[in-house]
Amino acid sequence: TGRDPFQYSERFGLFWFLCQCSHGSTPTLVSFVTITPSFSMPSTIHLLGAGPVGCLAAILLRQRGFETVIFERRSDSRKAGAYGGRSINLALSDRGFTALEAASLADEIRKVGLPMPGRLVHDLQGSVQFQPYGQGGQAIYSVSRSGLNYKLMDLAEQNGVQIHFDARCVDVDHQARTLILEKGPSKETLSFEVLLGTDGAFSALRYALQKTDRFEYSQSYLPHGYKELHIPPTASGDFAMDPNGLHIWPRGQFMMIALPNPDRSFTCTLFYPFEADPARGVALGLNEIQNDDLVLQVWNQYFGDTLPLMPTLLHDFHNNPNASLITVRCSPWNLSNTCLLGDAAHAIVPFYGQGLNAGFEDVRMLIAQVDENAITPQSSAEAWAETLQHFGSKRKPDGDAVAQLALDNFVEMRDKVADPRFVFQKKLEARLHQAYPDRWVPLYSQVTFQPQTPYHIAYQNGQEQQKFMNRILDLIPVDKINDEAWIDDLLRQEIQHFV
Repeated sequence: TGRDPFQYSERFGLFWFLCQCSHGSTPTLVSFVTITPSFSMPSTIHLLGAGPVGCLAAILLRQRGFETVIFERRSDSRKAGAYGGRSINLALSDRGFTALEAASLADEIRKVGLPMPGRLVHDLQGSVQFQPYGQGGQAIYSVSRSGLNYKLMDLAEQNGVQIHFDARCVDVDHQARTLILEKGPSKETLSFEVLLGTDGAFSALRYALQKTDRFEYSQSYLPHGYKELHIPPTASGDFAMDPNGLHIWPRGQFMMIALPNPDRSFTCTLFYPFEADPARGVALGLNEIQNDDLVLQVWNQYFGDTLPLMPTLLHDFHNNPNASLITVRCSPWNLSNTCLLGDAAHAIVPFYGQGLNAGFEDVRMLIAQVDENAITPQSSAEAWAETLQHFGSKRKPDGDAVAQLALDNFVEMRDKVADPRFVFQKKLEARLHQAYPDRWVPLYSQVTFQPQTPYHIAYQNGQEQQKFMNRILDLIPVDKINDEAWIDDLLRQEIQHFV
């Protein structure tokens, strides 16, 4: 334990090379695969991917006495700099913070994050309406993706986690419990005892699982892409807009959002169809907006209030790439002593702000299963396999539910938040929650502020709540919309029948 597997395998390869020379062979420079004897003790856990989910999992396992080794395909971004142009700001809420508390990081992240207690909805005329997310100061937090990842990588290494960068996994043999790593021109074959795939939407471990019998996998793309843009601070160094919320420009088939940053800038993300759809009001597709005039045409028509705030709009639009929005579903998440977590198991679109929260909750649930099964560094491979199977089967329904919640919320954000009926419904739900908190908790609050409620239960509750609200809205005549006493009496009668 503690030996660098690459250094070890290089020495093994050199030994093979020298043996060939000693037998009279002519030395030749070749690229070859070395089979590295396992350097792992049974207590070593290997992870693929040093993103936030992988680092948090490694930290919590290390705190329980396990040796943890992470292989990351990219270079160390702390040295190379974060890759910009296609990263949506992270939104952290109670589920994510609950997991971070286990690593004693929650308070520290809250200090550097910016609270967003609600949406700030911009209409075409430039008017802004605030729609609170919850009650009593409840908020989600805008957090720097790179800042959070750097902090978790630093903490992981401080706890003794080994992180090997530029180490790309190209295959996994589940039966032999070996993985093949590509580092530069050479490939290394390493043994593992337990392997966790925290390597994102295009996971190498999941790709290996796809080649096994009866593994189910699907991926689907939205017809929309996204592009990151920027609103800098004002000349005086202030925020150019109200920082106390998530800004949304809902435009039916597309939208833009903006999240505040600690440097008083905003990270904006445009979500827009790749292809034109005139029947739905999309005259140009994202791939067709290729010159300054077309960019300004779209902005003047749909986002006019932001033009004075975006001096680098044209540069950002032409230089930042268009990125896709994918949803991944698969089953099972585990096979023997390997298991998927985070986006590797359930990549989702970003419209509920739950992608990272769900990944962190995966880690919390896995660690809870490890503790429940009394798994220690001395536990057998069979005990680990049983633990991973229990975790995967229990967590899979939540992965499916949060994926559907995110897809549903895209329609809400781009279209419904500007619909008077929807806005009125949200006001009714807030009144129900305030008057009957034990009987009515809005779906958004269940998902965002109640980590004790599993995603799949929240989704089921939301379906029943919508049926109830549809009935309530149909019962309120137009002349009673502003009659609070009449509405309160109706709600008091109807809530008695809601289970």
